[in-house]
Amino acid sequence: MNDMERIFNTIALIGKPRNPEAIQTHQNLYNWLTARNYRVLVEQRLSNDLDIPASDFHDMIAMGQQADLAIVVGGDGNMLGAARVLSRFDIAVIGVNRGNLGFLTDLDPDDFETELGEVLNGDFQPEYRFLLEAEVYRHGQLKSRNGALNECVLHPGKVAHMIEFEVYIDDKFAFSQRSDGLIVATPTGSTAYSLSAGGAILSPSINAITLVPKFPHTLSSRPLVVDGNRRIKLVVPPGNSDSLEVRCDGQVSLPVNPGDEIHIYQSPEQLHLVHPNSYNYYNVLRNKLGWSSKLF
Repeated sequence: MNDMERIFNTIALIGKPRNPEAIQTHQNLYNWLTARNYRVLVEQRLSNDLDIPASDFHDMIAMGQQADLAIVVGGDGNMLGAARVLSRFDIAVIGVNRGNLGFLTDLDPDDFETELGEVLNGDFQPEYRFLLEAEVYRHGQLKSRNGALNECVLHPGKVAHMIEFEVYIDDKFAFSQRSDGLIVATPTGSTAYSLSAGGAILSPSINAITLVPKFPHTLSSRPLVVDGNRRIKLVVPPGNSDSLEVRCDGQVSLPVNPGDEIHIYQSPEQLHLVHPNSYNYYNVLRNKLGWSSKLF
């Protein structure tokens, strides 16, 4: 395939410095891609770690604007941070696993050449994952907002303890709850924090949002799955003296005061993932969660 026929021409390498092995993966990817005449943009945070020209380093926004494909090196945490930015742009994303679980990162850092080469030649499985938007309103005014690929979690700001709040779905009162908090998760996030709290695993193609209580005060409280187009509203009682927050993907905190409303809804932006053709979601689940192999 010549340069004019290429699906991807400009490729971004993303990932914060983690350890010498991860840095070497970035260097290997850069060398391999530039040897094949791809234009490669590298995240600015790596400027002190890699032996490449200074002109090839860019911030995340610039890479999202210019690149056709982003390769995220690291664990799922790196992918989550990149997804909240890159979902705004027309860019495909693939991950190289340098983390632990790696539900979102497909490529082997020590043997990426064959599968990445197939992806670059257009031989891949595309997939779109939706994100959530979380907004905090105070006296009817928007105070803060952020996005999440996995989940938005309402919980106490400092010490874990019981909190009280009301849950509305499309402005209709659903229930009030006393618990350690509430996890509002996407199908992508159903294998993350939500799963640890007893939530169901949702297939990534399902347009649904799951609400999972954290240590509820009553045994009748159970996870709830709603249509992905529903708008979730959490209302904190005005008399509540506790300091609360909403955490997006465990990485960004939005402060919540007594009387605030938290609105959570599906973002209009999506993360465009590309997987090697060998990718099988259920293989990933089986390997990561220790499920039994085939009987015959």
